[in-house]
Amino acid sequence: MTAPTYLADSLLAQDRSNDLRRHTELYGARPATDESLVDAVVRSGLLGHGGAAFPTGAKMRSISGRTSVLIANGAEGEPLSSKDRVLLDRSVHLVLDGIAATASALRCSDCYLYAPPESIATVRAAVDERRRSGWDRTAVQVRASASGFVSGEKSAVISAIEGGPALPRDKKISASVAGVRGRPTLVLNVETFAHIALIERRGPQWFLSRGTESEPGTMLVTYSGAVRRPGVVEAPLGASIEDMLVRGAGVELPSVRAVLLGGFHGTWASRHALIGRVMSQESLAHIGSRPGAGIVHVLGAGSCGLTATAEFVRYLADESAGQCGPCLNGLPRLADAFSRLSIGQDVDAAITDIARYTRLVDGRGACHHPDGTARLIRSAMSVFADDVRLHRLGSCEIHRGGTR
Repeated sequence: MTAPTYLADSLLAQDRSNDLRRHTELYGARPATDESLVDAVVRSGLLGHGGAAFPTGAKMRSISGRTSVLIANGAEGEPLSSKDRVLLDRSVHLVLDGIAATASALRCSDCYLYAPPESIATVRAAVDERRRSGWDRTAVQVRASASGFVSGEKSAVISAIEGGPALPRDKKISASVAGVRGRPTLVLNVETFAHIALIERRGPQWFLSRGTESEPGTMLVTYSGAVRRPGVVEAPLGASIEDMLVRGAGVELPSVRAVLLGGFHGTWASRHALIGRVMSQESLAHIGSRPGAGIVHVLGAGSCGLTATAEFVRYLADESAGQCGPCLNGLPRLADAFSRLSIGQDVDAAITDIARYTRLVDGRGACHHPDGTARLIRSAMSVFADDVRLHRLGSCEIHRGGTR
């Protein structure tokens, strides 16, 4: 899949040249940082932007000790997301400001920026420029992320930083207690660090002025699929999804069959279910969905939802770590069963197998990869129930012309 590179004007990406002088003109000098930054982030209500939306201030407060480690995660193994790569390519200094501020507030002894290979040159050049100019003497170690869907999972990132394979591992102890080489470790998405940099400069009240009362701020959103304007834009949390589709992605609502929110580990939502919904955890929870890492992938009218989902499930099965039974055995069987359903082969047996293996893999993996796959499949079987019925009859939505 080709990642979109278009970036609309946005606060998080005004510094398009990645030039430090231009960055200084836009944002000004960094204020002196101390432990009060943690309280400011707590008061801001900033949620993490890696997908789980955990309160960032709480994660920062959980770190203690002078040997703590900080990791900015920009791996972005999700094929439908481009936000982290675009952010690093366009506003890397904002991310590095957030790393420096957080490292200073928490007294982290080691800092890492884990980024895709194609972004490494840009990031290293920025780090070197900051050191030469005296802007920032934070020693940020830049590491290239591994390819693969699970390479950005927190424990996989920690393993890679330690020099091991970028594969998830059993997490019996929180990384905030024992992460990199047994030291307290804070892992945040690179977009989260960019928000921290702005909160440091402008304060929590400024951050609270956008978004919703319970979910303040903005998020970077990646549009893809059957859209006229694929790419990355910044949207306030609480933005109308109808407006995002029409004004942001450039689609006409009748042309939308369904939308995949949150990526391959997210959920499908029908066009009708999204009417009146906004981009927030609270609003989307009513339809069993969530914003995740800001992925909005549109399925056009007349497209078969089962065919699209079968491709995604096959990808997820191929991208598993292969370290536990649910991934090693369950996901390939799910991919086979969903493929049979999508082509109308032995449909009743395929439906039975999908229900069985989805139940067996959910909640039993060493990481959340099987759970995310199960979530995607359950949403597809619900949203595309008509497709299932048609496939049982030997027909398909694409043969009906998508008149919904």
